[in-house]
Amino acid sequence: MATKIDAVVVVDFGGQYAHLIGRRIRDFSVYSEIVPYDLIMEEIREMKEKYNVKGIILSGGPSSVYREDAPEKISLLLELDLPILGICYGHQLIAHVAGGKVKAAAKREYGVTIATIDRPLGVLQGLKRREKVWMSHGDTVYRIPQEYLVLAHTENCPVAALRHRVKPIFGLQWHPEVTHTESGGKMLGNFIFAICGCRPNWVIGDFVKSSIEEIRQAADGKKCIIALSGGIDSSVATALAARAIGKRLTAVFVDHGFMRDGEPEFVKKTFGKIGINLVQVDARKRFLLRLKGVTDPERKRRIIGEEFIKVFEEVARRVGADYLIQGTIYPDRIESGFRRKSEKIKTHHNVAGLPTKIEFEGIIEPLRDLYKDEVRKVAERLKLPKEIILRQPFPGPGLAVRITGEITAEKIIIIKRSDRIVREEIERAGLESSLWQYFAVLTNTKSTGVKGDARAYGYTIAVRAVESREAMTASFAKIPYEILERISTRIINENPGVTRVVYDVTHKPPATIEWE
Repeated sequence: MATKIDAVVVVDFGGQYAHLIGRRIRDFSVYSEIVPYDLIMEEIREMKEKYNVKGIILSGGPSSVYREDAPEKISLLLELDLPILGICYGHQLIAHVAGGKVKAAAKREYGVTIATIDRPLGVLQGLKRREKVWMSHGDTVYRIPQEYLVLAHTENCPVAALRHRVKPIFGLQWHPEVTHTESGGKMLGNFIFAICGCRPNWVIGDFVKSSIEEIRQAADGKKCIIALSGGIDSSVATALAARAIGKRLTAVFVDHGFMRDGEPEFVKKTFGKIGINLVQVDARKRFLLRLKGVTDPERKRRIIGEEFIKVFEEVARRVGADYLIQGTIYPDRIESGFRRKSEKIKTHHNVAGLPTKIEFEGIIEPLRDLYKDEVRKVAERLKLPKEIILRQPFPGPGLAVRITGEITAEKIIIIKRSDRIVREEIERAGLESSLWQYFAVLTNTKSTGVKGDARAYGYTIAVRAVESREAMTASFAKIPYEILERISTRIINENPGVTRVVYDVTHKPPATIEWE
C-alpha cells in the first residue's frame, strides 16, 4: 500500500493571500489545498482519504471576527487535535474563540513593520530579536487568556504573535507568506516541519499531460476557439489546447486597438511558425466606440469583457465551435473575488468581466490554478519560443487600463509611444530579466510645463516597474536615476502632449501592479 503524501490545509477566509500561503507550502515540497471556511470539516474529511493531513493554516480575510459565523467553525477545528497556525484574521479568530479581546486598532498597520520577538518559540524559533514583517490589518488582539503566551509585539500591536501553552496552536498578526516579511519562509518552514512534522514528499506531477487530458475530456470531441493575446498565459493555454484537440482548435486574436506597438504582427509571426489555426479580428473601432465617455475602471473592464465575448461568439458561429478556452490564471480569479467571501480588488475581463449569458456550452480554463511563474515552467516544458516564455505580463484589456479617465484616440497614441520608450530603455539597460513588469501609465492629470521657451499644458505619465515572483505581491524596482532620466526625457520629447513624468514607488500591497 502506497504511503500517503503529507499535506497542510489552508482555510480560506476570503483573504487575498490564501493561495499565496498554499503556494509557499508547495515550495517546501509539501502538498497543500485551499478550502473555503464554510466547508472546513467536509473538505478536511475528503482530504484525509487521499492525504496525510498534518496541519491547518487559517488565512487572513476582510471581515471582523465579530461579524461572522467563523468562530464556531474554528471551534470545530480545535477539536481535531492538529497543529494550527492563524495568520492575520486567522490569528484574531484564535484569540477571539479562546476568550481574548479583539477590537479595532488605535492605529492601523499597513506595510513593513518592525516586530519585537519576545519569545522565539515554535514558529518563531531561530528568529532575531527584531524582524521586518508585513502587516495589513485594522483589528488587533489586545488581550489573550491564561492558557496562551504572547510571543511578539509591535509598536501598535501588543499581541503580534501568540501560542497555546500546551497545544500546537499559533497565531501571527503579520503575513509570513508575503516576501516583504524577511524571515517569513523560516516561520512557515518551522510550522510545516518542526511543528506539523511534514515530510517533503510531494513533487508537482506532469501538469502538461494531465492538462491535455482535461482539455480533451472537457471539449468532448467538439470544436473550440481559444482567446489568444500573445502573452504567456494565453500562449501556453493555446499550446496545450492544440496538443489536446488539434485541428478542432481555432485561436482568435482580437486587435482591440489597445495592444503594444507591433503586437499584432508579433502574434501572427510567432504562431504562424507554430502552425496554429489563427484568426485575427480587427475590432479597434467597435471597442473604442463602446468605451466612449467611460471613465470608471471597473466599467471599462466589464465592457471590454463583454465585447471580447461578442467577438468570440461571432467567430465561433462561423467556425462551428462550441467551447471557449481561456488562459485565466489564479491571480486573475483571486483579484476578481471569485469566491463568495473573497474581497474583489478589480474585475479581470476574462473572469468577473464576462457577461452572465454566453452562447458557448462552456468555458475551459486549463491554467486556472497556476501562478505566473508556474505557467512559465509549463511553457518551458512545451518548448515554446523564448520570446514568449520571457515576455512580461500584459493585461487582457491592454493599454485601456493604463489610461486613467476616458479613452480617446489621442491618448492611445500617447500611451503606445510612452510604453514603447519604457520597454526600449529598460531592455537597452539589460534590466528586463530582473523585473516582473515595466510600463507607462497615462494619468488623467495635466500640469504646466515649458517647451521651447513657451508655456505648455499637458498630461502626466507615470512609469511603473516592479519586482515580483507570482504577482500576488510586488516591490517597486530601484531603477538607476540615469535610466529614469532617459525615459523621462524621451517621453516628453517624443510626446507633444506630455509635460511631466513621475515614477511610482508603491509596493503591492497596498497598490496593485496595474493602476486600473
